[in-house]
Amino acid sequence: MPLSSNMRGALFMVIAMAAFTFNDTLTKLAAQSANIGQILLVRGLFASALIAVLAWHQGALKGVRDYLHPMVLLRLFAEIFATLSFLSALPHLPLANISAVLQALPLAVTMGAALFLGEGVGWRRWLAIAVGFTGVLIIVRPGFEGFNVFSLLALVSVGFCALRDLATRQIPSHVPSLFVSTATSIAVTLTGAATLVPFGGWAPMSGDVVGYLAGAAVLLLFGYQFVIMAMREGEVSFIAPFRYTALIWAISLSIVVFGDIPDLPMIAGASLIVASGLYSLYRERVVGRSRPAAASTSPATAPDGM
Repeated sequence: MPLSSNMRGALFMVIAMAAFTFNDTLTKLAAQSANIGQILLVRGLFASALIAVLAWHQGALKGVRDYLHPMVLLRLFAEIFATLSFLSALPHLPLANISAVLQALPLAVTMGAALFLGEGVGWRRWLAIAVGFTGVLIIVRPGFEGFNVFSLLALVSVGFCALRDLATRQIPSHVPSLFVSTATSIAVTLTGAATLVPFGGWAPMSGDVVGYLAGAAVLLLFGYQFVIMAMREGEVSFIAPFRYTALIWAISLSIVVFGDIPDLPMIAGASLIVASGLYSLYRERVVGRSRPAAASTSPATAPDGM
Protein backbone atom coordinates (compact mmCIF):
# COMPACT_ATOMS: atom_id res chain seq x y z
CA MET A 1 0.00 0.00 0.00
CA PRO A 2 1.60 3.30 -1.09
CA LEU A 3 2.32 5.89 1.59
CA SER A 4 0.34 9.12 1.67
CA SER A 5 2.08 12.39 0.86
CA ASN A 6 2.20 13.33 4.55
CA MET A 7 3.65 9.97 5.57
CA ARG A 8 6.32 10.16 2.87
CA GLY A 9 7.19 13.64 4.06
CA ALA A 10 7.39 12.43 7.67
CA LEU A 11 9.66 9.54 6.62
CA PHE A 12 11.94 11.90 4.72
CA MET A 13 12.14 14.19 7.77
CA VAL A 14 13.09 11.27 10.03
CA ILE A 15 15.83 10.28 7.57
CA ALA A 16 17.07 13.87 7.43
CA MET A 17 17.25 14.12 11.23
CA ALA A 18 19.19 10.85 11.31
CA ALA A 19 21.67 12.22 8.76
CA PHE A 20 22.18 15.43 10.73
CA THR A 21 22.67 13.55 14.01
CA PHE A 22 25.14 11.09 12.46
CA ASN A 23 26.98 14.16 11.13
CA ASP A 24 27.23 15.49 14.70
CA THR A 25 28.42 12.08 15.88
CA LEU A 26 31.20 11.90 13.29
CA THR A 27 32.22 15.47 14.08
CA LYS A 28 32.35 14.69 17.81
CA LEU A 29 34.54 11.66 17.08
CA ALA A 30 36.87 13.82 14.98
CA ALA A 31 37.00 16.44 17.75
CA GLN A 32 38.71 13.91 20.02
CA SER A 33 41.95 14.39 18.08
CA ALA A 34 41.47 17.51 15.91
CA ASN A 35 40.93 21.10 17.01
CA ILE A 36 37.98 23.26 15.99
CA GLY A 37 39.92 25.12 13.30
CA GLN A 38 40.94 21.87 11.63
CA ILE A 39 37.39 20.54 11.76
CA LEU A 40 35.95 23.68 10.19
CA LEU A 41 38.63 23.76 7.52
CA VAL A 42 38.70 20.10 6.48
CA ARG A 43 34.96 19.42 6.72
CA GLY A 44 34.31 22.78 5.07
CA LEU A 45 36.56 21.96 2.11
CA PHE A 46 34.62 18.75 1.48
CA ALA A 47 31.23 20.44 1.94
CA SER A 48 32.14 23.52 -0.11
CA ALA A 49 33.32 21.42 -3.04
CA LEU A 50 30.12 19.35 -3.02
CA ILE A 51 27.69 22.22 -2.67
CA ALA A 52 29.54 24.52 -5.09
CA VAL A 53 29.28 21.89 -7.82
CA LEU A 54 25.56 21.54 -7.10
CA ALA A 55 25.04 25.33 -7.06
CA TRP A 56 26.97 25.77 -10.32
CA HIS A 57 24.91 23.01 -11.95
CA GLN A 58 21.69 24.74 -10.86
CA GLY A 59 22.91 28.16 -12.05
CA ALA A 60 22.76 29.61 -8.53
CA LEU A 61 26.17 31.31 -8.81
CA LYS A 62 25.22 33.70 -11.61
CA GLY A 63 24.71 37.34 -10.68
CA VAL A 64 26.60 37.08 -7.39
CA ARG A 65 26.72 40.86 -6.89
CA ASP A 66 22.93 41.04 -6.91
CA TYR A 67 22.78 38.42 -4.14
CA LEU A 68 25.00 40.17 -1.57
CA HIS A 69 22.11 41.51 0.47
CA PRO A 70 22.80 42.77 4.05
CA MET A 71 20.66 39.92 5.43
CA VAL A 72 22.86 37.40 3.63
CA LEU A 73 25.90 38.92 5.32
CA LEU A 74 24.15 38.93 8.71
CA ARG A 75 23.28 35.27 8.21
CA LEU A 76 26.93 34.47 7.46
CA PHE A 77 28.03 36.29 10.62
CA ALA A 78 25.48 34.44 12.77
CA GLU A 79 26.32 31.06 11.23
CA ILE A 80 30.04 31.47 11.84
CA PHE A 81 29.59 32.17 15.55
CA ALA A 82 26.84 29.57 15.93
CA THR A 83 29.16 26.94 14.50
CA LEU A 84 32.15 28.05 16.58
CA SER A 85 30.17 27.92 19.83
CA PHE A 86 28.52 24.62 18.89
CA LEU A 87 31.81 22.90 18.04
CA SER A 88 33.43 24.33 21.18
CA ALA A 89 30.72 22.68 23.28
CA LEU A 90 30.35 19.42 21.33
CA PRO A 91 33.49 17.59 22.61
CA HIS A 92 32.66 18.41 26.24
CA LEU A 93 28.94 17.53 26.42
CA PRO A 94 27.02 14.31 25.86
CA LEU A 95 25.52 14.31 22.38
CA ALA A 96 22.02 13.86 23.81
CA ASN A 97 22.38 16.89 26.10
CA ILE A 98 23.55 19.32 23.44
CA SER A 99 20.90 18.04 21.04
CA ALA A 100 18.20 18.57 23.67
CA VAL A 101 19.29 22.17 24.31
CA LEU A 102 19.26 22.88 20.59
CA GLN A 103 15.66 21.65 20.32
CA ALA A 104 14.73 24.97 21.93
CA LEU A 105 15.71 26.77 18.72
CA PRO A 106 12.16 27.00 17.27
CA LEU A 107 11.02 28.58 20.55
CA ALA A 108 13.91 31.06 20.41
CA VAL A 109 12.96 31.96 16.83
CA THR A 110 9.32 32.46 17.82
CA MET A 111 10.46 34.77 20.63
CA GLY A 112 12.84 36.65 18.33
CA ALA A 113 10.16 37.06 15.67
CA ALA A 114 7.84 38.60 18.27
CA LEU A 115 10.46 40.92 19.75
CA PHE A 116 12.25 42.08 16.59
CA LEU A 117 9.96 41.39 13.62
CA GLY A 118 6.68 42.43 15.19
CA GLU A 119 4.99 39.05 14.71
CA GLY A 120 2.02 38.45 16.99
CA VAL A 121 2.60 35.92 19.77
CA GLY A 122 -0.23 35.31 22.25
CA TRP A 123 0.10 34.52 25.94
CA ARG A 124 -0.21 30.77 25.32
CA ARG A 125 2.88 30.70 23.12
CA TRP A 126 4.77 32.98 25.54
CA LEU A 127 3.92 30.46 28.23
CA ALA A 128 5.16 27.62 25.99
CA ILE A 129 8.41 29.52 25.43
CA ALA A 130 8.83 29.97 29.20
CA VAL A 131 8.20 26.25 29.79
CA GLY A 132 10.64 25.29 27.04
CA PHE A 133 13.45 27.40 28.45
CA THR A 134 12.69 26.03 31.92
CA GLY A 135 13.48 22.66 30.34
CA VAL A 136 16.76 24.10 29.07
CA LEU A 137 17.65 25.28 32.58
CA ILE A 138 16.90 21.81 33.96
CA ILE A 139 19.37 20.33 31.47
CA VAL A 140 22.04 22.99 32.00
CA ARG A 141 21.60 23.00 35.81
CA PRO A 142 23.34 26.31 36.58
CA GLY A 143 24.60 26.39 40.16
CA PHE A 144 23.88 22.69 40.79
CA GLU A 145 25.99 19.56 40.84
CA GLY A 146 26.53 18.30 37.31
CA PHE A 147 26.69 21.80 35.82
CA ASN A 148 29.00 21.98 32.82
CA VAL A 149 30.14 25.43 31.74
CA PHE A 150 30.17 24.26 28.12
CA SER A 151 26.38 24.03 28.33
CA LEU A 152 26.41 27.82 28.22
CA LEU A 153 28.17 27.63 24.85
CA ALA A 154 25.32 25.44 23.61
CA LEU A 155 22.93 28.21 24.68
CA VAL A 156 25.08 30.79 22.88
CA SER A 157 24.85 28.61 19.77
CA VAL A 158 21.03 28.59 20.07
CA GLY A 159 21.08 32.39 20.20
CA PHE A 160 23.20 32.73 17.07
CA CYS A 161 21.14 30.05 15.28
CA ALA A 162 17.99 32.05 16.05
CA LEU A 163 19.64 35.19 14.64
CA ARG A 164 20.63 33.20 11.55
CA ASP A 165 17.09 31.95 10.99
CA LEU A 166 15.52 35.36 11.56
CA ALA A 167 17.98 36.87 9.06
CA THR A 168 17.13 34.09 6.60
CA ARG A 169 13.47 35.13 6.72
CA GLN A 170 14.47 38.63 5.57
CA ILE A 171 16.57 37.52 2.58
CA PRO A 172 14.83 38.60 -0.68
CA SER A 173 13.19 35.83 -2.66
CA HIS A 174 15.38 36.45 -5.72
CA VAL A 175 18.47 35.21 -3.82
CA PRO A 176 18.82 31.45 -4.51
CA SER A 177 19.01 29.19 -1.47
CA LEU A 178 21.93 27.34 -3.02
CA PHE A 179 23.88 30.59 -3.26
CA VAL A 180 23.26 31.25 0.44
CA SER A 181 24.38 27.72 1.30
CA THR A 182 27.51 28.00 -0.86
CA ALA A 183 28.44 31.38 0.61
CA THR A 184 27.88 30.03 4.13
CA SER A 185 30.02 26.98 3.45
CA ILE A 186 32.90 29.05 2.10
CA ALA A 187 32.67 31.59 4.95
CA VAL A 188 32.79 28.88 7.63
CA THR A 189 35.67 27.15 5.84
CA LEU A 190 37.65 30.39 5.74
CA THR A 191 36.88 30.84 9.43
CA GLY A 192 38.46 27.45 10.03
CA ALA A 193 41.60 28.57 8.22
CA ALA A 194 41.69 31.85 10.17
CA THR A 195 41.23 30.17 13.56
CA LEU A 196 43.59 27.26 12.95
CA VAL A 197 46.53 28.85 14.80
CA PRO A 198 44.51 30.29 17.74
CA PHE A 199 43.01 26.85 18.35
CA GLY A 200 46.42 25.18 18.51
CA GLY A 201 47.71 24.97 14.96
CA TRP A 202 47.71 22.08 12.55
CA ALA A 203 48.12 18.61 14.03
CA PRO A 204 48.60 15.42 11.99
CA MET A 205 45.25 13.82 11.19
CA SER A 206 44.75 10.09 10.83
CA GLY A 207 42.88 8.61 7.91
CA ASP A 208 40.01 7.83 10.26
CA VAL A 209 39.61 11.48 11.27
CA VAL A 210 39.68 12.66 7.66
CA GLY A 211 37.11 9.99 6.86
CA TYR A 212 34.89 11.17 9.72
CA LEU A 213 34.94 14.74 8.40
CA ALA A 214 34.36 13.72 4.79
CA GLY A 215 31.46 11.56 5.90
CA ALA A 216 30.07 14.42 8.00
CA ALA A 217 30.11 16.74 4.97
CA VAL A 218 28.26 14.19 2.83
CA LEU A 219 25.69 13.60 5.58
CA LEU A 220 25.02 17.34 5.85
CA LEU A 221 24.13 17.58 2.18
CA PHE A 222 22.22 14.29 2.35
CA GLY A 223 20.17 15.63 5.26
CA TYR A 224 19.36 18.90 3.52
CA GLN A 225 18.22 17.07 0.40
CA PHE A 226 15.80 14.95 2.43
CA VAL A 227 14.50 18.02 4.27
CA ILE A 228 13.70 19.65 0.93
CA MET A 229 11.96 16.46 -0.20
CA ALA A 230 10.02 16.34 3.08
CA MET A 231 8.79 19.92 2.86
CA ARG A 232 7.69 19.42 -0.75
CA GLU A 233 5.75 16.25 0.01
CA GLY A 234 3.11 17.09 2.59
CA GLU A 235 1.73 19.62 5.03
CA VAL A 236 4.34 21.50 7.05
CA SER A 237 2.19 21.31 10.21
CA PHE A 238 2.16 17.50 9.95
CA ILE A 239 5.82 17.05 9.02
CA ALA A 240 7.56 19.63 11.24
CA PRO A 241 7.06 17.75 14.55
CA PHE A 242 9.10 14.85 13.16
CA ARG A 243 12.20 17.06 13.42
CA TYR A 244 12.17 16.17 17.12
CA THR A 245 13.15 12.61 16.19
CA ALA A 246 16.66 14.10 16.10
CA LEU A 247 16.59 13.81 19.88
CA ILE A 248 15.82 10.08 19.68
CA TRP A 249 18.74 9.59 17.31
CA ALA A 250 20.99 11.68 19.58
CA ILE A 251 20.11 9.71 22.72
CA SER A 252 20.62 6.39 20.90
CA LEU A 253 23.99 7.39 19.42
CA SER A 254 25.08 8.97 22.70
CA ILE A 255 24.58 5.62 24.43
CA VAL A 256 25.87 3.31 21.68
CA VAL A 257 28.87 5.31 20.42
CA PHE A 258 30.01 7.27 23.48
CA GLY A 259 28.54 5.30 26.39
CA ASP A 260 26.78 8.39 27.77
CA ILE A 261 23.51 7.41 29.41
CA PRO A 262 21.08 10.34 29.84
CA ASP A 263 20.16 11.10 33.45
CA LEU A 264 16.72 11.98 34.79
CA PRO A 265 17.13 15.81 34.66
CA MET A 266 18.18 15.59 31.01
CA ILE A 267 15.14 13.44 30.14
CA ALA A 268 12.81 15.74 32.09
CA GLY A 269 14.22 18.91 30.54
CA ALA A 270 14.13 17.46 27.03
CA SER A 271 10.50 16.39 27.53
CA LEU A 272 9.54 19.94 28.51
CA ILE A 273 11.35 21.40 25.49
CA VAL A 274 9.73 19.01 23.00
CA ALA A 275 6.26 19.34 24.56
CA SER A 276 6.43 23.15 24.53
CA GLY A 277 7.75 23.14 20.96
CA LEU A 278 4.93 20.91 19.78
CA TYR A 279 2.36 23.06 21.56
CA SER A 280 3.83 26.23 20.06
CA LEU A 281 3.61 24.66 16.61
CA TYR A 282 0.00 23.69 17.29
CA ARG A 283 -0.88 27.23 18.40
CA GLU A 284 0.77 28.73 15.33
CA ARG A 285 -1.38 26.46 13.20
CA VAL A 286 -4.51 27.46 15.12
CA VAL A 287 -3.90 31.18 14.60
CA GLY A 288 -3.48 30.52 10.89
CA ARG A 289 0.14 31.37 10.20
CA SER A 290 1.17 30.06 6.81
CA ARG A 291 4.75 29.45 7.84
CA PRO A 292 5.06 28.65 11.55
CA ALA A 293 8.23 29.73 13.27
CA ALA A 294 8.64 26.26 14.69
CA ALA A 295 8.65 24.84 11.18
CA SER A 296 10.71 27.48 9.45
CA THR A 297 13.93 27.36 11.43
CA SER A 298 16.98 25.76 9.91
CA PRO A 299 16.09 22.11 9.30
CA ALA A 300 19.26 20.86 10.91
CA THR A 301 18.34 22.66 14.13
CA ALA A 302 22.04 22.76 14.98
CA PRO A 303 24.35 25.10 13.06
CA ASP A 304 24.63 24.26 9.38
CA GLY A 305 28.37 23.76 9.83
CA MET A 306 28.78 24.56 6.16
